[in-house]
Amino acid sequence: MVRSIQIEKGVFKKPLFSFVLDCSFKLKFDKIEGEKIKKGSIMSKGLLISIEGPDGAGKTTVLEALLPRLREAYPAKVVTTREPGGVAIAEQIREVILDVDNTAMDAKTELLLYIAARRQHLVEKVLPELEKGNMVIMDRFIDSSVAYQGTGRGLDQDEIAWLNAYATDGYKPDVTLLFDVDSETGLARIAASGEREVNRLDLEKLDLHQRVRQGYLDLAQAEPERIKLIDASQAFEDVVEQAWEVIKGYL
Repeated sequence: MVRSIQIEKGVFKKPLFSFVLDCSFKLKFDKIEGEKIKKGSIMSKGLLISIEGPDGAGKTTVLEALLPRLREAYPAKVVTTREPGGVAIAEQIREVILDVDNTAMDAKTELLLYIAARRQHLVEKVLPELEKGNMVIMDRFIDSSVAYQGTGRGLDQDEIAWLNAYATDGYKPDVTLLFDVDSETGLARIAASGEREVNRLDLEKLDLHQRVRQGYLDLAQAEPERIKLIDASQAFEDVVEQAWEVIKGYL
């Protein structure tokens, strides 16, 4: 028998257990956010930049072109890393997630594997580097889960936000560069590249990639102060320059 909860004059028709779980999510999320504000961001000692975008946007190639300038301009060390991966445990999780043979993987399993890899990577590599005052550039971070498993797979975005906050203790990048390109162009680039590894997500149908792209655009609209949109359909040199202009403002 499903119990309903009376709320003022109406009836909340969600099961009691589900209602309590939702309240727990919110209270825990609020606690994480509150502690983050209370104790201040550990990132203030260094600079955390994430780069995001749909598959085939070219973000990794742009980063490689920017690194010489960044290392010349930034007074401390510039560290590059990736998600999932970056440390041994997270790299092992990456192999499971992206294995082309793991087509039976459930969407929630996929999400939780990403979250586990994120936590290990953050505490083992990212936060220690930021504590030293270094710049850390992450190839994918929290926004990927919202775009891929949220908008792409259709999982609840509030629950993903809670899991992200739980895994990261509420920390976010100082700035996120979102490299945007239409899905057809991105997949064509992947097909034409002989160097890039083809993973399980590359094999998904076009409509998933289109949803992922829209998820990213929604995030950029929701958090314009943090997420800076880069037109990745431009000539490569122009993409690099646009990204550099954004990053310069944080150095």
